Amino acid sequence: MIQRSKQGAYFLVLACLITFLLTATGCSGSGAKAKNDNAKASPTPPQAVDVTTAPAILRQLPRFIEATGSLAADEQTDLAPQVAGRVVAVAVELGSYVQRGQVVVRLDSSDAQLRLQQAQAQVEQAQAGVRQAEARIGLRSGQAFDPTRVAEVGASRAALELAEKQLRRYERLVETGDVSRSAYDQQKAQRDQLREQYQAAVQAARQNYAGVQTARAAVDAARTQVDQARKAINDATVVSPMSGYVADRPADVGEYVTSSSKVATIVRTNPMRVRINVPEQSIGQIAPGQSVSAATSAYPDRSFGGRVDRISPGLDPTSRTLVVEAVIENPDGALKPGQFATVRILQPTSEPAVLVPARAVTGTGVSGAESRRVFVIRDGRAEERVVQTGQMEGDLIEIRSGVRADELVATSNLEALRDGAQVRQ
Repeated sequence: MIQRSKQGAYFLVLACLITFLLTATGCSGSGAKAKNDNAKASPTPPQAVDVTTAPAILRQLPRFIEATGSLAADEQTDLAPQVAGRVVAVAVELGSYVQRGQVVVRLDSSDAQLRLQQAQAQVEQAQAGVRQAEARIGLRSGQAFDPTRVAEVGASRAALELAEKQLRRYERLVETGDVSRSAYDQQKAQRDQLREQYQAAVQAARQNYAGVQTARAAVDAARTQVDQARKAINDATVVSPMSGYVADRPADVGEYVTSSSKVATIVRTNPMRVRINVPEQSIGQIAPGQSVSAATSAYPDRSFGGRVDRISPGLDPTSRTLVVEAVIENPDGALKPGQFATVRILQPTSEPAVLVPARAVTGTGVSGAESRRVFVIRDGRAEERVVQTGQMEGDLIEIRSGVRADELVATSNLEALRDGAQVRQ
């Protein structure tokens, strides 16, 4: 009886213990569920993004036509020798600055020197021949030719004049009978003979003078040979036809070059020239003398001034653009031929424009990489707007649509902003 009572008490204690454990487990589950529900019901508020802002400003903006092109030297020339020969000296290097008339390359001129000496000897020989020919007819240097001044001609003329006088005297004596007809005929024959001798002397003098002219022509020909030899010597020295820089110098000492061989290239880089293509709709805004500015990637913070110099008379039928050539001042030689440049042709009028800092504009937007956007800050929140941009003005960029003047735009932490995000300035 006592044994049965102990067993009943044992089962009663065990049942109470199981009931307590089940109650505790149920309460614990209910508490965790309640905590999870409370956590879902009260989420953590989002943190505000720290940004800096700048107002959109309204300003009169100068207008321009923008195009790109490659810079070229104002003048460029390839130097080649006038004569063939071996290079004996090179006086310049790549990049050297040369003045007009400065020696660039010298060729071997020994052959030309020999030809010069030979031609000078021929001149002296020809001059001696002239002196001999002039002496034959009694002609002094620089004196005009007169055949009557030749001694032989003078003697023949004197004898002829004497015979003429004698013949006239015989004519009077024949009429009076003091001289026979045969004596008169003999005197007349003598006069005729002296006349022929005089004419022959004049002809001989003229022939001798022709010899003088031939000798003088020989002198001129010999002097021409001298001039040619001197020219060959001068041509062996290649000089720069203009002031500029050596852009190329392919010739080396010892190399044999001909008149078709390039020995150097000289370029003048101040000013520079650039050709750009202007769209058809803008050709009415282009005129010679207009101011232009050029910028290059090598000097992003520098602008080079210039002007429109030449305008093509017609449009390119393929691209429907007008070729415009501008000159760009390059006094310090910073610009180089072949550089890519962005050229702006300034217009005489300006227009009001909304400008914001360029750093406020991002290159990608909600619709894709092609759109540009800004974040306008209003009432502590960011408002994303897709905008259309225009020209640059220093560190500012024109906003053609999407932002009004005096609106605040975010200029920092743009990558952390989203439309509607809270911001802290």
